[in-house]
Amino acid sequence: MNYPEVKLLIDGQWREGSEGVRGDVFNPANGERIGAFAHASSADLDQALAASARGFKAWQAISVFERSKIMRKAAGLLRERAEAIATLITLEEGKPLAEARMEVNGGADLLDWFAEEARRTYGRIIPSRASNVTQHAVRVPVGPAIGFTPWNFPVSQILRKISPALAAGCSMIIKGPEETPAAPAALFECFQDAGVPAGTLQLVYGVPAHISEHCIPNPIIRKVSFTGSVPVGKHLAALAGKHMKPATMELGGHAPVIICNDANLENACAALIAFKFRNAGQVCISPTRFLVQEGVHDRFVEMFKDAAAALSVGDGLQSATQVGPLINERRLEAVQRLVEDAVSKGARLECGGSRLKQPGHYFAPTVLSGLTTDMDIMNEEPFGPVALFVKFTHIDEAIAEANRLPFGLASYAWTRRQADIHALSQGVQAGMLTINHLGLALPETPYGGIKDSGHGSEGGSEALDGYLHTHFISCLHA
Repeated sequence: MNYPEVKLLIDGQWREGSEGVRGDVFNPANGERIGAFAHASSADLDQALAASARGFKAWQAISVFERSKIMRKAAGLLRERAEAIATLITLEEGKPLAEARMEVNGGADLLDWFAEEARRTYGRIIPSRASNVTQHAVRVPVGPAIGFTPWNFPVSQILRKISPALAAGCSMIIKGPEETPAAPAALFECFQDAGVPAGTLQLVYGVPAHISEHCIPNPIIRKVSFTGSVPVGKHLAALAGKHMKPATMELGGHAPVIICNDANLENACAALIAFKFRNAGQVCISPTRFLVQEGVHDRFVEMFKDAAAALSVGDGLQSATQVGPLINERRLEAVQRLVEDAVSKGARLECGGSRLKQPGHYFAPTVLSGLTTDMDIMNEEPFGPVALFVKFTHIDEAIAEANRLPFGLASYAWTRRQADIHALSQGVQAGMLTINHLGLALPETPYGGIKDSGHGSEGGSEALDGYLHTHFISCLHA
């Protein structure tokens, strides 16, 4: 397919940046330039901010019942256009086309769920202490919001912000990912065609620091949401806090996987192979530190290694591909550095361990065993196709290692022993824990982390909390 020249969406109009600056887009499967996108200037951002204030009033004036219908219509259009949008994702981000389709259709499910939740932002009546006083609390939208979204899930991560924002009645500016700009633009066309008023949703690209520093302090913006790295998240949270603006932060992780002696190893291996190497491991909730009890450690490593080595790596547009490229050369070099550091310090390379000798940013699915905590890869999120294996004896050791790092996003465990399930449920410090299956990231369930992995939720009814505030009204009746 032809890759589009991506423009900015400001006040309902697709337009070039006022200063004519454009950035290049590259296909990570072969390193070739495939297109370009417009950069927003300060003047463009000022227009987007003013339009967002108008869009908030327009969207808020629509009844929640009608808002819900518009959101459901957008979800339907997204499903109708899923193949074209998924192809754009694969072209600019690299993930296998089957994964891209799942992202788009899963995003439509997310939008549908929040469309229904839009009609259920209830308030409450509070019994008063006097017969002539009424007291009630209502939930009202915070106002125009801004969201900063990553390249690894260019559609679904935007929808995790837009869906609860629209459900609550907020307008939103999205600073989209410059590496993957076309798929988000196609998503926003669905909202336009569904009837979302001009200015309610806007899409800009440019220099991320310039956009955040220009927009977050602006008094029009009343809410900030960010998905990305811990250092950038902390900076944006501090900037939002300086201006007393609520912020939802979904930041990085280094997810532990605890495999106990009584686990169903076949089920665990099948599920975790697919989840570990999804999007070439470039997933914030990717299982990474595999903590395996000594009774099954060697057997599980062998199973996992064999399955990883058998994965087909290549261009995501090829139907046989199971693992696509990394996003760019910088990411590939970072993964290579971490693997080499671990091996130099005594880790055993079970399979993979290097880039593939072909055009594009490919890194072989890699399994390392015998990891120790002095290795960089045990402390830095690899964000690549690398699984790390560590042996443990008692469940308390595994929980201690799971909690050792300052991250707390996703965690995984396989065991059939009720005492261990209880210990894991009570002891693992993470925003999300799934046991004996992969049960994360459903529209109806909370999605977020604790500690350095952020705060707030971008899933479940909890996601609406970040876009609503409570308005208390007490009235004395004469």
